[in-house]
Amino acid sequence: MTPLPSKPALETALNHRSIRKFTGEAIAPDMLDAVLKAGQAASTSSFLQSTHIIRVTDTDMRKQLRAVGANQHYIETCAEFLVFCIDFAKHKHIAPDAQTDWMEMTLMGSVDAGIMAQNVLLAAESLGLGGVYIGCLRDDINATDNILNLPENVVPLFGLCLGHPAQEPLMRPRLPTECVVSENGYRGLDDEVYTEYNAVVKDYYKRRSNLDLDFSRQVRDTLCHEVRPDVLPFLQRKGLAKR
Repeated sequence: MTPLPSKPALETALNHRSIRKFTGEAIAPDMLDAVLKAGQAASTSSFLQSTHIIRVTDTDMRKQLRAVGANQHYIETCAEFLVFCIDFAKHKHIAPDAQTDWMEMTLMGSVDAGIMAQNVLLAAESLGLGGVYIGCLRDDINATDNILNLPENVVPLFGLCLGHPAQEPLMRPRLPTECVVSENGYRGLDDEVYTEYNAVVKDYYKRRSNLDLDFSRQVRDTLCHEVRPDVLPFLQRKGLAKR
């Protein structure tokens, strides 16, 4: 098989931007196969491979998931919509007495899914594709679960839209490295450095969307209220996070 031309990993990673507008062109089968295999090549806790990807091609299912996912149109318009799930159903099939209800197993499954998904997106971007993660499938995780008809010990975590980009958005500014990396212990946030960063984010949102928004407000809007309180009982109903 002829290797697909791809950009270097470092160049690809440093130029990441979320893509929400797509051309409508399908992703070639060999390209899709390559990015999925890149996902499978990711590191996995204890070699359990506790992730399952659901490729949603049914138009009605996409429409229903769009309604769950804050009505984000790109769930329907992207070339490929992948849903990443914690999957311990296969382990239960192999070992019926497997103790999947420990909280540690939920963490392991979540970590595995995140690593796998990032491999998929990085590979996709290296091939000229673009994508965006869809975490709001958990806004009504019970509805997402029902739409996908998932068995016990399988939990939908997030989606990933993939396709050929039809936009060139600005890069969203990240926190300075010194705010997220420290040596030999934890270093708290430097107020002076953070104030400068907050102003950069405010300028970014003004230029991108003419919004009066900064990082401080984004944190408050996201965290200063209940955050998906139905997720824990859902996990427990599915046989996870009970102890």
